[in-house]
Parts: sequence; structure tokens; C-alpha cells
Amino acid sequence: MKKIRFIALLSGFLLVFLSACNSEETTKINLAEVTRSLFYAPQYVALEMGFFEEEGLEVELQTTWGGDTTMTALLSGGADIALVGSETSVYVYAQDSKDYAINFAQLTQTDGTFLVAKDPKPDFKWEDLKDSNFLGQRVGGMPQMVGEFVLKEHGIDPHADLDLVQNIDFANIPGAFVSGDYEYVQLFEPTASVFEKEGQGHIVASFGEESGKVPYTVFMTKQSYMEENDEAVEAFTRAVYKAQQWVQEHSAKEIAEVIEPYFEDTDLEMLASSIDRYKSQGSFATDPILDEEEWDNLKSIMDEAGELPGDVPYDDLVNTDYAERVMTD
Repeated sequence: MKKIRFIALLSGFLLVFLSACNSEETTKINLAEVTRSLFYAPQYVALEMGFFEEEGLEVELQTTWGGDTTMTALLSGGADIALVGSETSVYVYAQDSKDYAINFAQLTQTDGTFLVAKDPKPDFKWEDLKDSNFLGQRVGGMPQMVGEFVLKEHGIDPHADLDLVQNIDFANIPGAFVSGDYEYVQLFEPTASVFEKEGQGHIVASFGEESGKVPYTVFMTKQSYMEENDEAVEAFTRAVYKAQQWVQEHSAKEIAEVIEPYFEDTDLEMLASSIDRYKSQGSFATDPILDEEEWDNLKSIMDEAGELPGDVPYDDLVNTDYAERVMTD
């Protein structure tokens, strides 16, 4: 009789235990990144270090190659959250979208491109760009707009003083630069450093150092998703903040060792040197807050490029509530 009672008690305990385990459900999030770049190192740290899992999230990452395709994925439901330039949220808002995208966690706070010359330029001056064959970025995208902003700051009209080409898809720009007769191009890391190592290009300047702080790449989601998944968005932001702090506290080599699986074709030393380049110029945001000063800088850059469609209120397109909460936990 005692044996039967013990078995019954054990069975009851197992049922309670299994029920408790099942109650800890994992929330799945489809995340779309605009490109694969070391510029997004904190995101890969969050994935590899298990920070999302600690918050009860199962994050599936897809690379959607370009601002337009990334935003299309977000708006169509192909992605729950997108890592993309804030300018894309401005364009959607200007189209009077009923369910526009809201920026809630900033990842990078400077431009992430470097000016690469095909030939060595040990004494490079910005005026050297005049009359050059320049392979530009997509019209209306952050790399191109920041590039134009910086060039104008140095007295160069990109459309009058350069032979500017902008008809190459984002993913094909590096290959086009190598195979074409272009003299200059804007490239992200690690591509810029790889080209330099292979003798296919030479880094001569940083657009990030020249342009100041700007909400260059931000996690955003639709209003409806935010309203329906409030806890998941906060948990996501908390994981991002953990990764930002981890990146801030660790060396470029340690970061490279963690995120190496995302860049299998690049050796560890190259990854570390590229990450160090970004760290040294303060490209990685140290917290998720997108402040109003950065937003105003974004609008100035877009306006200078002739791409600002109208009034884009900070309070409408930016939500810092999640960032503020996770930073005070």
C-alpha cells in the first residue's frame, strides 16, 4: 500500500514539474538584418552568447540585403523585427502608412562605411575625389546620404564634381568595384579590410568619423507587433543591451572569437582588426536609446541629400520606453 502511495505521489510530482516546464514558453522572433556586417557585432554577440535565450526568445536571423527588401519583409510580415537604417522608417511614415515602423533600440551610432581607393593614396586629401570615377551606394540609403553629407562638408558636390555611378545593387558593389574602372567606393567592414589585405583597395578615410552621431542602424517593428507583443519587444531590447555592455567591456579579439561563425570566410585576425576599427571610432552604441539629437542629425543629413519627405516627428517614430526600462532593471 505504501509503495502504491509513493508511486502516486511521484507521478503527481512529475506532472507538476512537466506542467511548470511547459509553462515557460519560448517566443519566436523572425529578425531581418539589412546586410551581414561586422558593423552589427553586438547583434551577433547577443545571438552567440545566448542573451536572447536568457530572455525566453528564440530568434531566427535572416539577411535581406538592402533597405527596401528589409522593410518589405517587415511590413509584409516576413519579419517581426528589422535591423535597418532609420531612414527607411521615415519613408514608410511619409506614405501615410496605417501600421508604420517604430524605432525602439539603436545598435550603431555612426556611419559604418570607409572610403576605399583602388590605388594607394598615402597623402589623401578629400579634394582628390574631384573628377574621379566614384562607385556610389543606393539613392536614398544611409551610406549614400551620409557620403554626400561628408563630401559637401569638404566642398565637393557629389553630383557635379564626381563621375558618380549608383546603379549597382548593394550586394554587388564590392565585386563591381574590383572588376570595374572605379577609383573610389564606400565599403563596410570586413570587406574594406579584406580588399586592403588583398591589394584590391586601400582605406583612405572613415565616413563614420566625419559625420558624427546618427541613428545609422536601428531595430524597428510595426506598431501592431509592438502593441501585441509588448513583453517580447522589451525582452528583445534587454538582450540587445546585455550584448552592448558585453561588447563595451571586451576586447576586439574576444568579440571576434564569439562572432566568428557569422564570418567564416574571414580570418580571426582580420575580424579583430575590423572590429577594433569600429570600436575606436565609437560606432557601436553603448545603449539602445535613440535620442532626439541623433534623430535631428539624421533629418539634417536626409534634408541635405534632398531625401527628407516632410515632417517626421521624433515622438511618432521613436519609442525609448523599452530601452529606458531595461537600463534601470
